[in-house]
Amino acid sequence: MTNHRPGSDFAPRAGYLWRARRLSLAAVLTSDLFRVLQLKMTEPVPSARLPCARLDEIQARMAAAARAAGRDPAEVRLVAVSKQQPWESIEPILVAGQTTFGENRVQEAMERWGGRREGLTLHLIGPLQTNKAAEAAAFFDVIETLDRPKLARVLATEIQKAGCAPRLYVQINTGEEPQKAGVVPAEADGFIAECLGLGLQIEGLMCIPPVDEEPAMHFALLAKIAARNGLSKLSMGMSDDFETAIRFGATSVRVGSALFGARLAKA
Repeated sequence: MTNHRPGSDFAPRAGYLWRARRLSLAAVLTSDLFRVLQLKMTEPVPSARLPCARLDEIQARMAAAARAAGRDPAEVRLVAVSKQQPWESIEPILVAGQTTFGENRVQEAMERWGGRREGLTLHLIGPLQTNKAAEAAAFFDVIETLDRPKLARVLATEIQKAGCAPRLYVQINTGEEPQKAGVVPAEADGFIAECLGLGLQIEGLMCIPPVDEEPAMHFALLAKIAARNGLSKLSMGMSDDFETAIRFGATSVRVGSALFGARLAKA
């Protein structure tokens, strides 16, 4: 029994040839696609997408800014702001050698770093509630947001109880913005003296300039307040202005989005 039209003796052969050509074409396309994928897999990833490359770039910019200001680059420390970042974004930076990180919340920091604490320096750079003061004093190496008398008194008590000695920075609200934490400049000297009177070891000052103002004048003001109070450390400058901050004497800069990329919005 035949499966072709009468009079078409070559129809079966033509059908076989057509199917063979189709299979051959599919094999060629599959092979080409495989080669393309291989090339894509071996192509270098653009450096802008590599966390390690971003770290190197920021460190190079910090060093250049320090040298341009006649300073030793080693005087300026990078605080990698890891708050609200997923671990897969943080780990490559950690593996690349970054050891100083900044966190906004006590609980989040303890959950993230509790089992990875060794060899790291952790800064609390977010507002501190008095009911979290004991945990913060025991967990963080540096607390940058000392900003009111009640918190100063509670920290003094908790530090004495625990026998720990985190380094402390007073946060100055240089822009006198009502929505921001921090001591206003006119009250800074008195507050620093009050903290010292409580036995707190104040190492430096921190500020966050208003987003719609030139940061340089705020950095200059912070440096002036620190100088007249005999404080040597200045935490100022973030992703958009850290080079300017270094020019005005920053000893640490807090860089987040330029290092890790934008934080994911909370659902």
